[in-house]
Amino acid sequence: MGGFLAGIVGACAEAWQEVRIHKGRVLLSLIGVAVAVCALSGAVAMSAIAQQATIEQADSAGGRAATLTMSMQPSDSTATGRQQATQAWFDVLDRYEISYASRVFWGSSRVQFPDSVQEAGMTVVDQPYGEMHRTRMVEGSWFQPGDSARLAPVVVVNTPFWESLGSPDLGTHPTVTIDGLGGAKAVIIGVYGTSSWDTWPSMFMLTGHFESLLDPVSAAGSTPQYEMWVPPELARELQSRIQAELSGAVGAQGFVSVDRSDWGAQMDDPTTILQLITLVIGAIILLLGALSLLNIALVTVRQRIREIGIRRSFGATSGRVFFAVMMESVVATFVAGIAGVILAVLLVQSPMVSNLVSFGGISDVPPFPASAALFGLVVATLVGALAGLIPAIIAVRVKVIDAIRY
Repeated sequence: MGGFLAGIVGACAEAWQEVRIHKGRVLLSLIGVAVAVCALSGAVAMSAIAQQATIEQADSAGGRAATLTMSMQPSDSTATGRQQATQAWFDVLDRYEISYASRVFWGSSRVQFPDSVQEAGMTVVDQPYGEMHRTRMVEGSWFQPGDSARLAPVVVVNTPFWESLGSPDLGTHPTVTIDGLGGAKAVIIGVYGTSSWDTWPSMFMLTGHFESLLDPVSAAGSTPQYEMWVPPELARELQSRIQAELSGAVGAQGFVSVDRSDWGAQMDDPTTILQLITLVIGAIILLLGALSLLNIALVTVRQRIREIGIRRSFGATSGRVFFAVMMESVVATFVAGIAGVILAVLLVQSPMVSNLVSFGGISDVPPFPASAALFGLVVATLVGALAGLIPAIIAVRVKVIDAIRY
C-alpha cells in the first residue's frame, strides 16, 4: 500500500512538473476549462439564490410552506355568530399549539397626505403575519407582540405611502390621519419594501386596533380570512381535522373552506429551466476547452516520444507511463477547476450579482453551496482524465526502439 501511494504521489508531482514546463502551451486551454467550471459551479449556486428569491416572493403572497387558509361563514351571520366562529379558530390554535396564525382583512381607507386626501390600501392582520409572509422591512420594524396594547394605533406603511408623507424620520414617531376610521391618528413604526411597479400607498394595521376604531355596524359585517402556518409534513392531516372541527362550530347551515395557499402546494421549482440552460452553456464551453486541451496533449506527447522511449528502456512499466501522461491533464484541469470555483464564489457572493439574480435582494441569502464547488472540481477532473486518455494510450503503444531512434 505504501509503494502504491508513493507511486501516485510521484506521478502527480511529475505531472505537475510537466505542466509547469509546458505551461505556455496549456495555459489558454486551461483558461477555457476554468471559465467552464466557473460557469457550471456558478449556475448551481445562482440557481439556489434564484430559488430562494422565488420562494420568498411566493411566501410574501401566499405564506410560508405550509400555510392553511380558512374562510368561514357561520349559520348565524350576526356579530355574535362571527365572534363564535373566531373563537372556534382560536380554540383550534390552542388545541394544536399553533404559534403563527393571523386574521386578515383587505380593504382601503381615506388617508390625509400633506397635499390631499387619498384612498390607501389597508390590510388588517395579527402580529405573526409579518413572519408568515416574510414581510421585508426597509425602515423601522414590524409590529411587536406588545403593540396591540398601545393606546394609539400603529401602522406599517409601504414605500410609496412613506414617500407621499415626505419620508419622515421614524425616530420622530410620525403620525397619519385615517379619515376612514373616524379621523384616528396612527403612529408609523415601519416601512416595508414593495416592487417597483407597486405605486399605490398601502398600510398594515393590527386587528385589535382596527376593531376598536370600527363602528359596530361595520364590525358586524366584516368577515376575516384566517391563516395558520403549520409543519408541511402535517399539513394534510391538520387540514382535514381543522375542516371537520370548524364545520361543527359554524353550524349545519354554515360554510368552512380550509386550503393550502403557499407555493409548495401549487408549483414545482421554477428555476429548473434556467439552471438547465446555464448548465448546457457551461457544458459546451467545457467541451471546447477539453478538445483544445486534448489537442495540446497530443502535440506534447509526440514531442516527448524519445523521452518516453528512454524511460521505458530503463524499466518504466506501461502502466506507469500511461498513468503519468494522463495525470498531466488531470492535474492541469484540477488546478483550473480550483481557479474556476474560486472565481465562481467571488462572483456569486458579490452583492451586485446576488441582487441581480434575486431581483432586488432577499432576506435569507443562501451560502455558496459546497455541492456546487465539489461538482465543479469533479467535472474538471473528469474532463482532464478524458482529455489525457488518448495521449496516454498513444504513449503506451510507442515501441521502445522506435522511440529511441525518433
